Amino acid sequence: MKAILVKKPGGPEQLALGTYDKPLPNPTELLVKVHATALNRADTLQRQGKYPPPKGASPLLGLEIAGEVVEAGINCTRFKKGDHVFGLLPGGGYAEYALLHESMALPMPGNLSMEEAAAIPEVFLTAYQALVWLGQLKSGERALIHAGASGVGTAGIQLARALQAEVLVTASAGKLQACLDLGAHRAINYKEVAFADEVLAHTNSEGVDVIVDFIGGPYFAANIECLRLDGRLVMLASLGGGKVSDFDLRKLLMKRLHVMGSTLRSRTRGYQAKLTEEMWAFAKPHFESGQIKPVVDSIYDWQDAADAHWYMEQNKNIGKIVLRVS
Repeated sequence: MKAILVKKPGGPEQLALGTYDKPLPNPTELLVKVHATALNRADTLQRQGKYPPPKGASPLLGLEIAGEVVEAGINCTRFKKGDHVFGLLPGGGYAEYALLHESMALPMPGNLSMEEAAAIPEVFLTAYQALVWLGQLKSGERALIHAGASGVGTAGIQLARALQAEVLVTASAGKLQACLDLGAHRAINYKEVAFADEVLAHTNSEGVDVIVDFIGGPYFAANIECLRLDGRLVMLASLGGGKVSDFDLRKLLMKRLHVMGSTLRSRTRGYQAKLTEEMWAFAKPHFESGQIKPVVDSIYDWQDAADAHWYMEQNKNIGKIVLRVS
């Protein structure tokens, strides 16, 4: 089969269309003809040789797909040949065919295209895990989501609104309106102002209940300032660096704060399947009504995967970058 290969660890120019063995489904897997896949930061890191796939996973890039079932394992009961599905996988999405464990597969909503469906799994599962499972966000509470215009950010804004929480975000100037259009109550240009000052001013010095952060070290102290009593900080990445210096831990004690770190790709399939089931039970009616939508910034032909990776690394996108597989 055709697949996008990494010639050697390095930049986007190392991606090229080539051939790879067509996978064979085990009894609990679906073999899916891939129509679309989407980019994630993990793809760019794996391409650079900095993020190896989990043991047993396909070495090909691609963590989410939408497509048509061409073969169902003998123990599969929920889906059959011809069904349109989408879902999260540990690797292998940048290919004509990919394996999707049936417990991770979701039925395509009739009002979404393949490209839109491919933009859902990674970011909505990550955002739901951060806000609901870890952050325990409740109706009437406040959430601060950094990188509000990113894939996870755009998903998080919509999920938090559906939970009837107040949403604040940080983003660059050109992306603020997009966040507001998705339902954010306050969008802060982190390049021009200290976001902690703006958060505290907006909340009358009360702060927020949950923060979802991707930046890490440079934001840690300011994040702690933004949290109110019993607040929860969920850290999903350290794009700005992993070191924190000269921090007074007594602030954590005085506010009774919870600081959590998490990834999704390294979780067990059982964990991911339960998360998929719960997220979709909550979000499905909102997707079907149009209250929640996948935010697709751009669609590239998969032969132009190198250009798509370059575009992601320029931080130009609002929402997801999708590859149409032909």
